[in-house]
Amino acid sequence: QVQLLESGGGSVQAGGSLRLSCAASGRTFSGYTMAWFRQAPGKEREFVAYVSWSGGSTYADSVKGRFTISRDNAKNTVYLQMNSLKPEDTAVYYCAANPRGNVYSARVYEYWGQGTQVTVSS
Repeated sequence: QVQLLESGGGSVQAGGSLRLSCAASGRTFSGYTMAWFRQAPGKEREFVAYVSWSGGSTYADSVKGRFTISRDNAKNTVYLQMNSLKPEDTAVYYCAANPRGNVYSARVYEYWGQGTQVTVSS
């Protein structure tokens, strides 16, 4: 069993930065692919970025070049550095672990955090 706890959300103006953290419990964290998803009001949960157990990563086109995902296996933590934030980045951001299929689909992830709100004002 893995428990995920996000932190670091908040309110910023457009062009600002935030860093989200996701702390995981469990001894097998280093073997899990980890991901960030987000969900805006009235919209489906969408893929933002993932990082594999070996550190390889990929991003949604909408955040490429602005967001960076990373992990620290010694601290059982995954991060999402968000720069050049836009109002359309406003959403609840969720950390997810251990996909059982297509890593871009929210349906396949076994573990989820409770989410952290990010609000970007223009």
